[in-house]
Amino acid sequence: MEVKTLHFKRSAKKALRDPFLQKALSSVSKRFKEMRDRAFAELNDSESLRDLAYKIKSQTLSDLDLYLNELKKNVEKAGGEVYWAEDSKEANQLVEDIIKRHKVKKIVKGKSMVSEEIGLNDWLRFKGVHITETDLGEFIIQLANQPPSHIVGPAIHMTKEQIAELFRLKLGAPYMRDPHELTMFARKVLRKRFLEADMGITGVNFAVAEEGSIVLFENEGNIRYTTTIPKIHIAIMGIEKVIPSFNELVIFMELLSRSTAGQKLPTYVSIINGIKRKDELDGAERFYLILLDNGRKDILKDLEVKDTLFCIRCGACLNVCPVYIKVGGHTYGWVYSGPIGSILTPLLLKYQDTFHLPFACTLCGACKEVCPLKIDIPTIIVRLRQRYMEDEEIKKYMPFREKMQSYLFEFPFREKALYSKFHIFNRFVSPLLRRIK
Repeated sequence: MEVKTLHFKRSAKKALRDPFLQKALSSVSKRFKEMRDRAFAELNDSESLRDLAYKIKSQTLSDLDLYLNELKKNVEKAGGEVYWAEDSKEANQLVEDIIKRHKVKKIVKGKSMVSEEIGLNDWLRFKGVHITETDLGEFIIQLANQPPSHIVGPAIHMTKEQIAELFRLKLGAPYMRDPHELTMFARKVLRKRFLEADMGITGVNFAVAEEGSIVLFENEGNIRYTTTIPKIHIAIMGIEKVIPSFNELVIFMELLSRSTAGQKLPTYVSIINGIKRKDELDGAERFYLILLDNGRKDILKDLEVKDTLFCIRCGACLNVCPVYIKVGGHTYGWVYSGPIGSILTPLLLKYQDTFHLPFACTLCGACKEVCPLKIDIPTIIVRLRQRYMEDEEIKKYMPFREKMQSYLFEFPFREKALYSKFHIFNRFVSPLLRRIK
């Protein structure tokens, strides 16, 4: 996926002028937040549960190598194969090698943010391999040749009228406005793809080290088709997804489901332990697990930002972010958007052109309030802002207006007398600075 983070401001202005996008995003915040709040209200002590989840993540990631080795050993014990990928290129090459080894022609893929991160679809398309997204939202944006705009709802930026027109143009469907009709048509198309596929590829919500199992959550059932019908299954996971045992899984399941869709539990929970057994009717005969680093170990070494990797990809922070719900996910220019994208993208990409993202935040703190693991996103954003402002190389790429505003804000904070009068000065100067290109 092409990185377009440098164009954040330009994209934001375009998004604000897009009536279709504004219509699609208008109900996101209220609807998802109400669902999340109702679900958490059903818990006796949700705050203690969130604190416990944070503690588990912290302890697990502090002994990450131990749990990854245990996971590897137990996956192999169950008949699977485990590979380590240092970066995106290595992960994609591993997938390609497995495809060639088994002479795979057609692939179905479950929803996976980590596969978006490594640009797997583009890589395979370039190699001439046919791959079909099977999550409804992912299927829609694949037809539209767009990246996901939301961690949970990839096509949340599109109206049903736009989807109906897309199906008409790309699939030859009659123009249908009814969401149920659109869904049934997509299901009919996808069922055929499942039956024809040689390989299924998925992400991983959690990997249980003690059992060597991967756990997948979904509401559509498409991932179960992806992991049970094709004879080969590849699962790709960021190394931070490992947890010690099923005891911890129960805690994360409670939090993730409520934060994602306001549910007590996902509609489907699949626990996959290695390859198909002799007495089983379905399942993959070959199972491959790819453990992706891609900069994660470096993040864990950085004590100021390491909590970024505690994210369980629920999307709750996006749903309450006043910036995200006005400009949408594509504005952020890469895979991860909203508050979590504002901190994760600079840390993963390490590009000088990601400096806009930490500044695309009001520091209202709403993201921290709803995060199931209480990740202090606002504080991490402030840390990243500070690093950018202290980096002489980055300063060369910052607009003059932003540099001047930063200096003007910094100066009065050094003197109490100046600080007390600063708000009067800023009221007159800020409009002038906005006119400077």
